[in-house]
Amino acid sequence: MLTNPLTKNITKDNIAADITRYLANDGYQGWRKAHSMAPDDIITLVKEGGLRGRGGAGFNTGLKWSFVPRGEGSPKQKFIVCNADEMEPGTFKDRLLMERDPHLLLEGMAIAAYAIGASVGYIFIRGEYHLAAERLELAIEEARSRGFIGNNIFNGEYSLEIFVHRSAGNYICGEETALLNALEGRRAIPRAKPPFPQVSGLWGKPTVVNNVETFCNIPHLVALGIDWYRGLGVGQDAGSKIFGVSGKVKNPGAWELPMGTSIREIIEQHAGGMRDGLRLKGFLPGGGSTDFLGPDHLDLPMDYDVIGKAGSRMGTGTITVMDDKTCPVGLVLNLTQFFARESCGWCTPCRDGLPWVVKVLQRIENGEGLPEDLELLQEQCERIGPGKTFCALAPGAAEPIQSALKLFERDFLDHIKKGCCPYK
Repeated sequence: MLTNPLTKNITKDNIAADITRYLANDGYQGWRKAHSMAPDDIITLVKEGGLRGRGGAGFNTGLKWSFVPRGEGSPKQKFIVCNADEMEPGTFKDRLLMERDPHLLLEGMAIAAYAIGASVGYIFIRGEYHLAAERLELAIEEARSRGFIGNNIFNGEYSLEIFVHRSAGNYICGEETALLNALEGRRAIPRAKPPFPQVSGLWGKPTVVNNVETFCNIPHLVALGIDWYRGLGVGQDAGSKIFGVSGKVKNPGAWELPMGTSIREIIEQHAGGMRDGLRLKGFLPGGGSTDFLGPDHLDLPMDYDVIGKAGSRMGTGTITVMDDKTCPVGLVLNLTQFFARESCGWCTPCRDGLPWVVKVLQRIENGEGLPEDLELLQEQCERIGPGKTFCALAPGAAEPIQSALKLFERDFLDHIKKGCCPYK
């Protein structure tokens, strides 16, 4: 672990879930410092610090905050919202943060709320995260009892309330405008943009939505400064990040590492490499809605732009490895079944296109596929791709499919030629 941030307290033997232990580790020092700064200066610090959103998009966090109307004539009521829905297949980093360091999230939200002038915050949490929700609710009460949130914080004029909202469950709620609709008690479907939430969000008021890990970066960035934060990264991007690995490796888990850490180091050193007798065939670098990369990409640094140029996305930074004994067709089928089930049904390409793709993939997996099915799948990926749907759910679902067709074409053809799944 790095000596000072973001998840310095996250170990099996040292869980900073209570405020006493959090304060003993310099907790809320970033909030104290931020409260003495001008809000615009906080936004500038976060922007120049190079913190990019850790939920998957990688957009500059401070720049996002700067779009919120401020000053005379701007709406008095503003909101800060934490996207803690975390339903991306293969992703589990936010759950660890909320369960083991909930005050870090609250401190980051408080700083962000103060910077944009928000007086109310919501943590929109995945319904299945019972332990995380309980610890957050306890942490909110502890923080309020110590004066870190509530009325007249630090004996000043600023007040902030934070609430935990348990989601009823749906992958689409990870899309920020669908999340806001759900938070308002309405159907969780995406909104048209513009207007963007920073201008018209929750109940039509300016709202900033950030991911759990994004908020957890903020206290240390504010407390220790831009140079320190940028110095953590070893590549193009600043800071540290929680990288995770799941699949048939010897030591699956999550680790806080410098941005720019190589994929090889994450998989082979921290995850212990592949299990005995297995060989790496490919991997999803940032969750189920990213393109497959192959063993020839192992030496790439985990930076947003670098992974983008390689033909995929860093996404959430949680790597799902596929071994040479796992069927790529079956894996992609499983992912697509999930995305088809989770479609909100708002637009036709997603609602009707994804179930159709499932049928074609199931046909191939069953050994009933035809050579022309591969062309049909490729065409369908284009029909549900970027710019063809209301949000990014279907385009994200297309990424593992289209990349699997390129990297594992022989496996698809073997299913068709042999009339069965060769892996069974």
